[in-house]
Amino acid sequence: MIGALPLDDVPMPLRRFARFERRKRARHAGPHIATLLERDRDFRARVAEPLRTAQPELAEAVTEGSVPAAADPVQVAVLAYLLRPQGWTRHVATARNELERSAGAAEEKAAERRISTLRAELAAARNTRGEEIDRLRGELRETKTEVAELRRKLHDERTKAKAARIRAEELAAETERERVTAREATAAAEKELRKLRARLAQAEAAAETARRAGREGRNIDDLRLRMLLDTLLDAAQGMRRELALPSTIERPADTVGAIEPERAAQRAAPGRALSDDDPGLLDQLLTLPQVHLVIDGYNVTKTGYGELPLADQRSRLLKGLGGLAARTRAEITCVFDGAELDAPVAIKAPRGVRVLFSRPGQTADELIGDLVRAEPHGRPVVVVSADREVADAARRAGARPASSTLLLRRLGRG
Repeated sequence: MIGALPLDDVPMPLRRFARFERRKRARHAGPHIATLLERDRDFRARVAEPLRTAQPELAEAVTEGSVPAAADPVQVAVLAYLLRPQGWTRHVATARNELERSAGAAEEKAAERRISTLRAELAAARNTRGEEIDRLRGELRETKTEVAELRRKLHDERTKAKAARIRAEELAAETERERVTAREATAAAEKELRKLRARLAQAEAAAETARRAGREGRNIDDLRLRMLLDTLLDAAQGMRRELALPSTIERPADTVGAIEPERAAQRAAPGRALSDDDPGLLDQLLTLPQVHLVIDGYNVTKTGYGELPLADQRSRLLKGLGGLAARTRAEITCVFDGAELDAPVAIKAPRGVRVLFSRPGQTADELIGDLVRAEPHGRPVVVVSADREVADAARRAGARPASSTLLLRRLGRG
């Protein structure tokens, strides 16, 4: 709603929400908008003006108190709340009653349809059950006939087998004893084999887990250690160049005897503390050894050229960052919010610039925090964003925040 109004027509308490993305604005600005609609008559009039223009006849009818019977009760309630004619609360109450009545009528029709369906299903089930009973009765008669025949045959077979059973009882008893003994031995062996297999599987899983954990731990620790070592080496080399320290390796010319002139004491010019708004701050930060510049992409683009489509915003920012990476040789990572995309996009990142989108369910602010925490302690990290929450989180994690305006000035100067 406030995104469609000119910035001058938006009340001062809501202007900080005007540049928010629509879903973020709905999440954070809803209570403030409702409060101002209730208190500020002029703001209500400005919000109602687009509705009055789109539906002039309905707005005029609500103002005069002669609402058509076929009008949408929700639209009538919205216009009555914003225009506040005499008796506007009655229109709101009527809309609420109409919605409740419609919902009740819909539920009643759905219940009637469900009852009709259940009745039809019950009748079909009864017919099916009768046919099933008749079929089962026929099968029962046939089964009784078969059982009688089988009983007669069984009596004959019992007579024939009685003599053989007496003869085989002793052999059967001995065989049964041997079978029980063999079964018990087999069961014991299988039980022991299962225990050994379970132990072997647990040992292999534990060994694999230990190897994987050790390998991952070594990879992460080695990566952080190498990055910190590179940072220290670059810092030491920069300090040596800054102070013009001599090399520790003796050169052949140093062994030749001669009279050397006295050397003037070199004094470093005292450093000047720069404020957060000083244009030279970002230049000074980019000279740090192994500096990592992490950029809140959409925050920078919407600050500098938010009127462009998102694809054009990304292209313009990445083009400028490619030139900055070539000039400073700093590590640059540009983070965009993946929630802004309806589908994955293919982006050709400039040389020296890493482009990342947040995963589903993750914001760009959270991804920036993960990037800062992944760096080893002691490496200089600069986070560029105008969002105070992002800047505070970066400062707590040991990074140096910088405003989006500084980066835009630096890119414009380049």
